[in-house]
Amino acid sequence: MGFQTEFNSVCKFKSEQELYELLEYGRGKMVKKQFRVYPTGQKVIAYTPDNQAIAIVRIVASIAEINFQGEEVTQVEMELVRRLTDEEARIQTALAHEMFFGEQS
Repeated sequence: MGFQTEFNSVCKFKSEQELYELLEYGRGKMVKKQFRVYPTGQKVIAYTPDNQAIAIVRIVASIAEINFQGEEVTQVEMELVRRLTDEEARIQTALAHEMFFGEQS
């Protein structure tokens, strides 16, 4: 049992519903498996489930716990700062693929 550190500039959604709620209402939350550390108060780039940069968000809270099923989970609450322009999204997506999502050496 231990904490896994997230990239300081990445907030990747696994659920389309969680992403929709953030974009529609300006606030949202996502649940990740395992204990993870998210930088509360920091602005990060949010990515869609298919690794496309979409927005800048601010991490409001990060709560790591063991749920009723005995699984380690982290809930991350965030607020939308703004959506990325098409050009910003294209560049951030390309950089993230090279740095985080692409082939691992």
